[in-house]
Amino acid sequence: MGKKKYADYGIEWKSRLKVFRAEHDFTQQQIAKQLGVSRQTIMAIEKGNYNPSLILDYRIAKIFEVSIEELFIFSKVQT
Repeated sequence: MGKKKYADYGIEWKSRLKVFRAEHDFTQQQIAKQLGVSRQTIMAIEKGNYNPSLILDYRIAKIFEVSIEELFIFSKVQT
């Protein structure tokens, strides 16, 4: 059995990382370096292809001084 995704729980999410990054004039590489992850990880989060851990969510939110809820928008899957 594979790893469950948010959609498996009836949840969709959208990252606002790219928006906050642009507002603060940060590159993907700069954010990645601060977090100790690869630029590809940042790119995947921005595209919605990677579900970051709660700890990583918190660390990203802390960089921009926003809540996790401001950084990531969660909603119910429309059926």
